[in-house]
Amino acid sequence: MPKGYVVARCKVTNATLWAAYAAKASEAIKQYGGKPLVRGGQMTVAEGEGRARNVVIEFESFEAAKAYAFSQEYAVARKEREGAGEIDIVVVEGV
Repeated sequence: MPKGYVVARCKVTNATLWAAYAAKASEAIKQYGGKPLVRGGQMTVAEGEGRARNVVIEFESFEAAKAYAFSQEYAVARKEREGAGEIDIVVVEGV
C-alpha cells in the first residue's frame, strides 16, 4: 500500500503563535503515526512561487494522512495558528 504525505508551504508572520501551533501539531502527528521528513531548513525556489518554510510528513497510508489532516487534534493546533501566517496544505498519495 502506498504511503501518504502531508505537504505544507508556509509563510510565518508571528513566530510565537506559530511555535504554539507547531507544538500542538507535533502532538497530533505522533498520535496519527506521522514521521516528519522535512520541517523548515534551507530551500531554494527553482520555479514558480516558493515559501520560506516547507513541511513534508510521511504516514503509513493516504488514509492515515487524511485522518491526521482532518482530525479534531489537528483542528486544535490549527486554532493556535490563527494570525501566525499563511499556509497551503495538501494530502497526497505516494507511489
